[in-house]
Amino acid sequence: MVVILMGVSGAGKTTIGRLLAHTLGWRFLEGDDFHPPANVAKMHAGVPLSDADREPWLETLRGVLAEAVARGENVVLACSALRARYRQVLSVDPAQVRWVYLQGSPALIAQRLAARKGHFMPPSLLDSQFNVLEEPEGALGVDVSQGQRAVIDTIRAGLRL
Repeated sequence: MVVILMGVSGAGKTTIGRLLAHTLGWRFLEGDDFHPPANVAKMHAGVPLSDADREPWLETLRGVLAEAVARGENVVLACSALRARYRQVLSVDPAQVRWVYLQGSPALIAQRLAARKGHFMPPSLLDSQFNVLEEPEGALGVDVSQGQRAVIDTIRAGLRL
């Protein structure tokens, strides 16, 4: 099974993803680790990525997920996947992929980004992320204003893990 945690930068995808994977004994993948250096440089410079920038990144992630599904490996992936077409690319096997939408108010997310140190995604790009966000249909929506343990428990109950 593949669980993909999606949402804007600062929603907690990495933190929650690592905790969830550890709790379940599953492999954790950080989607940002698969960006080519040119994408990281653009984001670091405060330039939003285009769909053309994202295509090779999404195809790489799709390949990694397809291999995991083929091996029967359980994986948690942290990935923004803000648009429906990105989620479609990553849904390698709809019977095996579950989506979790980590939701938070723009004010809460901005506060989290302001406190975050050492990440290539600057807070100045948050508005662009909310602008392109297409709310997912069929995903488990989880409010990230609650504590980490409550978020994990909500995900596990909602996905019956």
